[in-house]
Amino acid sequence: MKGRRIVLGEWNGREAAALVLDGRLDDLLLDHPHQLRPGAILRALCDRPLKGQGGMILRLPDGGQGWLRQATSRRPGEPLLVQVTGVPEGGKAVPLTDRILFKGRFAIVTPGAPGVNVSRRVRDGAERGRLEAVGAAALGEAPHGLILRSAAVEASDEDLTGEIASLLALAEQVLTDGGREPELLVDGDGPHALALREWTASDIVDGPSAFEREGLIEQVEALRSPVARLEDGGSLSIEVTRAVVAVDVNTGSDTSGAAALKANLAAARLLPRQLRLRGLGGQIVVDFVSMSKAHRRTLEQSLRDSFRNDPVETSLVGWTAMGLYEISRKRERVPLAVLAGEP
Repeated sequence: MKGRRIVLGEWNGREAAALVLDGRLDDLLLDHPHQLRPGAILRALCDRPLKGQGGMILRLPDGGQGWLRQATSRRPGEPLLVQVTGVPEGGKAVPLTDRILFKGRFAIVTPGAPGVNVSRRVRDGAERGRLEAVGAAALGEAPHGLILRSAAVEASDEDLTGEIASLLALAEQVLTDGGREPELLVDGDGPHALALREWTASDIVDGPSAFEREGLIEQVEALRSPVARLEDGGSLSIEVTRAVVAVDVNTGSDTSGAAALKANLAAARLLPRQLRLRGLGGQIVVDFVSMSKAHRRTLEQSLRDSFRNDPVETSLVGWTAMGLYEISRKRERVPLAVLAGEP
C-alpha cells in the first residue's frame, strides 16, 4: 500500500509502533516492560564515585543502579534529579544525565539553558519569527529555555502555547521536588506515545491486531535473521557480540568489476534502516567489500547521506588500519533479539 502510515499495535504481547512507507517497515518501536524507558525522570541517590572516571553510581528505585558521567562535585547520599538517556547493556547500570529535558511534539523545555531557539530545519524567516514570538510569550518569566522543534510549523499559536504551558507546569512540579528517596517521578514515553510525538503520517492505524492486519508480523520476524538482502542481490550479515555489532557486506553472485562498489553503496543505503529496526547501537564495525581507496570517498558520502535523517544519534568514526569502517551509535532502543527472547 502506497503512502506513509503509523501503525500502533502489539507484537509478542508487547506494545509496539511501526512507521510504514509504501508497505515496507521503516521504523519500529517496541516496549520493554521491565526496564526504565529513555526519557524517564527520577529522583536518585548518589552512591559511590568511580575514581579515575569522573562518574558516579546512583541508587535508583527498586534497587536499580544508574551511571552518571561528570559527577565529581557530587557526594554519596546526595539526592539528585536525573533522566534516563538510553538503554543499558546487559547487566550494566542505566545511563543517566542531570541535564533534564521536558520534550513535547512541538517544543522542548530546557531548564538551566535560557533563551528561545528554533530548529535549524525551519528555514522560512517569517515562520521562524512567528515561532520565536509565540515561544517567548509562552515562556514568560519562567527561568528556563525553550527549543521549538520543526514540527511546530504545523501547530497553531494556540496549540503551541498550550503545549508549552503543559511542559512548564510539569517542569515546575518536577524541579521543586523535595523528596530524598529514590523514586520514579515521570515515566518515559511508551512506543505509541513516542510514535505520535516523533513521527508524522496522514494515516494512523491502531488496535491490538493492527500489526497482523497490516502484514507487519512477517516483516518483524524476518529481522530475527542475521542476513538482510541488498537490492542488487548481495547481502548484509549482521552479528551481535557483547563488544561490537559486526556487519559483513557480500556481493552475492555478482562478479563484475563494479560489484564491490555497487554492493557497498547498497549496504550504505540499507544499514541505517536495519540498525534501527533491530534496535542496535554501541560500537559497530562494518567489513565492506574490498575496493580501491579511490572509491572510499564516494562510499563515505553515501554513508553520511544515509545516516543524516536517521533518528538515532550516530557518529561515523571512519576507517581502521585493517580497512574496517567504525560507527558509534547511541543505545536508545532495546535490541529486537532481547525482546524476542533470544540470547
